[in-house]
Amino acid sequence: MSESSLAELLRARGLRLTAQRQLILQAVLDLGHATPEQVHTAVREVAAGVNITTIYRTLELLERLGLVTHTHLSHGSPTYHAAGEDQHVHLVCRDCGAIDEMEPALLRPLADQLARERGFRVDIGHVSFFGLCGRCGNGDQE
Repeated sequence: MSESSLAELLRARGLRLTAQRQLILQAVLDLGHATPEQVHTAVREVAAGVNITTIYRTLELLERLGLVTHTHLSHGSPTYHAAGEDQHVHLVCRDCGAIDEMEPALLRPLADQLARERGFRVDIGHVSFFGLCGRCGNGDQE
């Protein structure tokens, strides 16, 4: 998202574009998938005075604005990524912590079956599978 587009979006909500908001959004975009702590580390490389509370509040604001979204990839902090990305399923390695993505079409038959049989609608963008990646599992997946 361009700086002017972000500024317009914020102005439409009665908010202003601050350097901190811009840095935090850029950090999420650059990192791909990042916890608030990882965003904080990236932002502090540019602006040392930004505290973790500002990171959390800004991420919440950016999510309300529809610019980022979050998912829970572990028992810790949520992981944020750009909301404009296509929905995807997360593959999380329990050993090295690597995060990969797969097409949600692979889950579509299951999601459709759950909707038909139980009236349950799966939020595929929040689905995560935990296991071992190819490097850590040497191809032997559990």
